[in-house]
Amino acid sequence: MTNSKQKAVQNPATLAAAFTGGLTRGFLWRQRIGYGAADFACNLIWQMISLYLLYYYTDVAHLNGGAIALMFVVCRVIDGITDLLIGWAIDRTHTRWGKSRPWFLWGAIPFAIFAYLAFSVPESMDTGAKLIYCYVTYIGLSFMYTVVNIPMASILPALTEDADERTALASVRQVFAFIGSTVVSVFGLRLVDLLGGGNEGQGFRWVMLIFGIIGTLVFFFTFFNVREINHPAVEKKTGLKDALHSLVHNGPWLIFALNILMMFGGLFIQNGALVYYYTAVIGSRDLSITVASIMSIVPVFANVLVPFFARKIKKRTLFELSAGIQVLGLLIIWASGLNTAGICTGAFISAFGSGVKTAIYFSMQADPVDYGLWKTGVDTAGTLSAVNGFLGKVAMAAAGGISGLLIDWGGYVGGAQVQTSGALEAIRWMYLYLPLILNLLSMVIMMFYKLDDIYPQIRRELDERKQGLQQKEPAAPAAGIQE
Repeated sequence: MTNSKQKAVQNPATLAAAFTGGLTRGFLWRQRIGYGAADFACNLIWQMISLYLLYYYTDVAHLNGGAIALMFVVCRVIDGITDLLIGWAIDRTHTRWGKSRPWFLWGAIPFAIFAYLAFSVPESMDTGAKLIYCYVTYIGLSFMYTVVNIPMASILPALTEDADERTALASVRQVFAFIGSTVVSVFGLRLVDLLGGGNEGQGFRWVMLIFGIIGTLVFFFTFFNVREINHPAVEKKTGLKDALHSLVHNGPWLIFALNILMMFGGLFIQNGALVYYYTAVIGSRDLSITVASIMSIVPVFANVLVPFFARKIKKRTLFELSAGIQVLGLLIIWASGLNTAGICTGAFISAFGSGVKTAIYFSMQADPVDYGLWKTGVDTAGTLSAVNGFLGKVAMAAAGGISGLLIDWGGYVGGAQVQTSGALEAIRWMYLYLPLILNLLSMVIMMFYKLDDIYPQIRRELDERKQGLQQKEPAAPAAGIQE
């Protein structure tokens, strides 16, 4: 590499262009893989929680579904405070590693510890003590998930200012996320059975210990392989009041935020019902593993196509089309009844739509940050990501609460070979009807998202502001790149 090229790469004003222009293509892929790997770690643990925690609480720890539903709601209220504080803290973090990157290092080990503890409810405790234990460990787990997950969203605008590269990064992230989900879907219950030797409680503890160690090492890998190289032209110092004011006046984000509740609400309700549906309604626990595997593997291949699609179709349009495909798959599952081939076909179609939709969603997430900076001069990457993360947790809590109430209302009996008709109907609502309704509402909400139409203009004006600020102040060396 020539000296002129080396200087260009070290200048923050030209780093993004250099990376996307091919001057440091090796580092470009190192950045993508390092960034995406973090979602592998998150999903390795969080997919276990999404798929099996409610089942663990009701069938292994033998707790009441209604009591667990209340716990999910209470924990989300607490999350509302902690998520916002973490986002604000990220916006005010200034280290030689950047503002989002160091949080991967700080949160990795505590996240793994709480994941293990959540699936380690002591069998000797009475019901009241078990509930207290679940509250403490689940609150700790949710908080540490915030610490490692919010930086994944807040760091994206800092990795590049190029819209296509953001889509590529989001797509690689989703590939790794779905690989993590696939590991859990294919091997999770099998490892529980193998390592537990007939004791599910012991099996879950061993699995979470293994996944926690792997997740910690992967977060360390992310920390050492990503760099924050796109420094926005911030015109105002960000206080919590300024950040919240900017969000309230960020129209595209408000639409995006409402959609999070619908999109992830449907996803979490269906994921939590998967084992119940195929075990109790269809009568095949093995089919639950097959479908979970399809829902994890197919999106990996769907993600490969997303950068190509995004160059041809507006992000919102791609989101709507992929959501429609997902809905079609759910309808096929519903119409198939007990037919295994029909169920697997519907699962394949639904998984393809979900894979494309999720990847483009994470790519879109960075755009309202630029809109807010363009409109108010306030960089709210951390706060916006925190609120998005909190809304995702609200959706998860609502899903868990609704699911817990439904199985309690239906008279579901944990471990019973035969369930009542009311319990079976409640499970159908969890796995099919509510996800269908919420996905359709998500599509309606996103019809009002118009940011794609004006984003090129916003990007040009932000670049002009950035150049103006850089002319007033000497550019700081990009120390992070030289580590």
